[in-house]
Amino acid sequence: MSTQKQAVLDAIDAANKNDPNLDNGRPEALLYGERMSFELDRLFPQASDALQIAARGQHVERWKLARNAYPEGRAGYLAWRKAQGVHHADVVMALMTREGYGAEQAEAAGRMLRKQGIKRDEEVQALEDVICFVFLKWYFQPFAAKHSVKKIQSIVEKTARKMSLEGRARVLSEFDLPDHLASAFRD
Repeated sequence: MSTQKQAVLDAIDAANKNDPNLDNGRPEALLYGERMSFELDRLFPQASDALQIAARGQHVERWKLARNAYPEGRAGYLAWRKAQGVHHADVVMALMTREGYGAEQAEAAGRMLRKQGIKRDEEVQALEDVICFVFLKWYFQPFAAKHSVKKIQSIVEKTARKMSLEGRARVLSEFDLPDHLASAFRD
């Protein structure tokens, strides 16, 4: 690993260590970033520096934009998510620039984090597939325990729609989902 890339990853981790929200006694954003890097390495071992950095920075400083600062409901949720993507992109791009990455590579990571080009750009789609795998592997069970069957089905269908055909096929081969949930990944 290049020292340049390692410096950016270390800076993302240093920022995420400040997350006041804990998961298993560790800062949530830090743990999430580690999980993203793990899944990216497993699913896309030849990922570019920009994709590796975007994966680690997917939730950088997430706690700084509180959900309750946005209106309730779907429109408020989507506005919050968009603002998060812009914030994550801005932070990651600044760190990459500080460590000597060119504008083109920094902007590539920014596009990924803003989800610009999903279903059209291979790296944006790869990041989305990794996000979905991380959700299914580490966050789906706790989510499902708190929500209705109808809500769970809806979230699984939305998750599947975001994924590539290859990603959905891998979900079917790697996760033991009940048939009513697995069907979302077959369509």
